[in-house]
Amino acid sequence: MNWDFVKNNFAEYLLLEKGLSKNTRWAYERDISKLQKFAEENNSLNPYIIDKNLVRKFVINFAQKTTSERSQARLISSLKSFFKFLQTDERREDNPAELLESPKIGLRLPDTLNQEEIEKIIASIDLSQPEGERNRTMIETLFGCGLRVSELVNLQLSDLFFEENFIRVIGKGDKQRLVPISDWTIKYINLYRDHIRTHQTPKPKCEDILFLNRRGGKLTREMVFLIVKNAVEKAGIRKSVSPHTFRHSFASILLKNGADLRSIQQILGHESITTTEIYTHLDKQQLRDAIEKFRPFYRENQ
Repeated sequence: MNWDFVKNNFAEYLLLEKGLSKNTRWAYERDISKLQKFAEENNSLNPYIIDKNLVRKFVINFAQKTTSERSQARLISSLKSFFKFLQTDERREDNPAELLESPKIGLRLPDTLNQEEIEKIIASIDLSQPEGERNRTMIETLFGCGLRVSELVNLQLSDLFFEENFIRVIGKGDKQRLVPISDWTIKYINLYRDHIRTHQTPKPKCEDILFLNRRGGKLTREMVFLIVKNAVEKAGIRKSVSPHTFRHSFASILLKNGADLRSIQQILGHESITTTEIYTHLDKQQLRDAIEKFRPFYRENQ
């Protein structure tokens, strides 16, 4: 049995039938590759005849190595989708993962940053280097528009509609949405685009990409994580901060400023309003303190 053939078909199923985002598809595909390795180590070479006992042993083995409840829940989701695909493809009559129960995941409140912390992070960036101007603009855009890191690295020049104060964002599942952008963020994007990026030679297929690396190619998600990590460390911020933290901070401030959940859901590109509702559980005093120090779309002292 050719596992590669089955996995390639599964990948097409995730894209065409399920419409999952690239990152989710990759995660599912990695999980099934782990299943393949475990099955082969246990002399079960055919995904069409893997039974419930082997699937259960695989999940237990994974749980012993991975304490993250979210990773365990995603693994079970991957297995259910994989065997459901085999059923749909009429390769199996049963789904050996059907009765697996995902671990209960408690409410996980995201970390947020206040005005002072954000200013410290931005001030820590060395603007004497061309990458510094780019990095500052990326953080300003992450925070000012509430973008996911994948949305940031894929942002294109043709997505900028500054006269209307909007940008076009390609979110999860390749769904498009329009996100309002402040004059403040527009200012920094224009500075980077007109004074830094214009001196770079984009690689083929990167001519329209807004944020370029030193070689004129598209930045990776990992590179943005590293840029944020370095800036946070230099700023002396002790919170757990990732590019997503700026998105959380943006959403929390919008909510506290009176924006309704439905509007925030549309701006962030959440498929379900339930995802957006997590911000209603954030500490009210923390948000109150942040709002008193910060107006999200205008800084009167700049």
